[in-house]
Amino acid sequence: MDFSYEVSRSLAACEGAVLVVDATQGVQAQTIANAYLAINNNLEIIPVLNKVDLKTSDPVKTALDIEEVIGIDASHAILASAKTGQGVEEILEAIVKKVPPPKGSASNPLKALLIDSWFDTFLGVICVIRVFEGTLKKGTFVQLMSNKKSFEVQTLGIFSPKPKEIGSLNAGEVGFFSAAIKDVRDTKIGDTITEQNHPTQTPFPGFKEVKPMVFSGFFPTENNGYELLKDALEKLRLNDASFTYEADSSTALGFGFRCGFLGLLHMEIVKERLERHFSLSLVTTAPSVIYKIKMNDGSTLVIDNPANLPSPSLYQETHEPYIKASIHTPSNYTGDVMKLCEERRGHQIKMEYLSPQHLLLEYEMPLNEMVFDFYDKLKTISRGYASFDYELIDFKPADLVKLDILINGDPVDALSLIIHKEKAYYRGRELAKKLKTVIHRQMFEVAIQAAIGSRVIARETVGAMRKDVTAKCYGGDISRKRKLLEKQKEGKKKMKMIGRVELPQEAFLAVLKID
Repeated sequence: MDFSYEVSRSLAACEGAVLVVDATQGVQAQTIANAYLAINNNLEIIPVLNKVDLKTSDPVKTALDIEEVIGIDASHAILASAKTGQGVEEILEAIVKKVPPPKGSASNPLKALLIDSWFDTFLGVICVIRVFEGTLKKGTFVQLMSNKKSFEVQTLGIFSPKPKEIGSLNAGEVGFFSAAIKDVRDTKIGDTITEQNHPTQTPFPGFKEVKPMVFSGFFPTENNGYELLKDALEKLRLNDASFTYEADSSTALGFGFRCGFLGLLHMEIVKERLERHFSLSLVTTAPSVIYKIKMNDGSTLVIDNPANLPSPSLYQETHEPYIKASIHTPSNYTGDVMKLCEERRGHQIKMEYLSPQHLLLEYEMPLNEMVFDFYDKLKTISRGYASFDYELIDFKPADLVKLDILINGDPVDALSLIIHKEKAYYRGRELAKKLKTVIHRQMFEVAIQAAIGSRVIARETVGAMRKDVTAKCYGGDISRKRKLLEKQKEGKKKMKMIGRVELPQEAFLAVLKID
């Protein structure tokens, strides 16, 4: 689900697709989702059954699965093995024979689809395009139809597989160009590129605007890291248009950005790219989803940050997003998978045996219950065999509350959560326990509290470090030792009044690591 946008924009530039299905595992949840994307783009699909060299493979059953579950003819599916090379020639021949040649005429006005782009320090923005009509040559003045800006093409090339400069790109070809485009926001994935003096009359409809569903705060650990993070996000967004960001601030973490992603895996990959490619050190807050709040005056407030949830006296009802989850699992693990879904407030809507050993389960469940560790748990209980895919269906009313974490009486906004009322006590207790293990001991006692509004529901205490002030007392009257200990106690009380607790990065990740 996190990468359906990437898949759809690649398919929009193709005439055909090879559908590779593992002959030992059969059709998986993601297979169905991506196959339907290809079918909706009217592509010629060539089914291929891979791993037929393994003893556990069952090509006949897998071909029947493709016909029954996806609904395409698999009677002539190619048997292949990427390991031994079996079937590779047949696949290449099938592509030549079955996939239709690209349509379009070189004499028509230029009409190209922008399918990908990234930033190059020397050339500016590099655009990958598929030319549908006309011809693109070096020196041509092209126009981006979404913003009507024009640029002169300076370099033109194809990948074979390394970049190779050529003189022109004709109708039906895929290549890249640079045109000294300096601002990363000028190029929008799915835009139509045409010639400035001889434009096309009908631009492409563009790609469906994707809506982020999982939100998290990204904050630099260094004080001077804000501008570096802003620049890195701008460049990364050029290559991945499916995530969003806006400026945010936190009393605990300072200035940063609130970023929106298609899913948790998408979030982890963007964070990894920021740290690896741009050498940034980041603190990330716990992910949350979009909530709709029905206010007392009849208006609807949309929030993606738990810190923005208004006081309960100001709103009537809270709505959270629900998903339809499709889980393909071997029948041996059915009980454990059903138990996991029910623990996450899931409601079963379908249970179908695709074969005696293979089962399809469909559940409606809150997206909030899925974003933490649902996928990891599913893989664990099914020993890696279950596959999972989901789609957003609607917002439904739910009894939600805001869970605050207080450190020595001060709320830490970056650790706040919106959670179902039934689970608030357990989550608060577990989070307080987890934080106790990750917050280092200070020179004073640290109180960790979980609270709903003004009501504290859980508390843990991190004991103070203690210096042995009685070490210099060699025997003598006990009252002297007591006097020294009392003096130390008074000093710690004073320190607690003015002291600030240091929270490590692990404290903000503790929200994700609760069993």
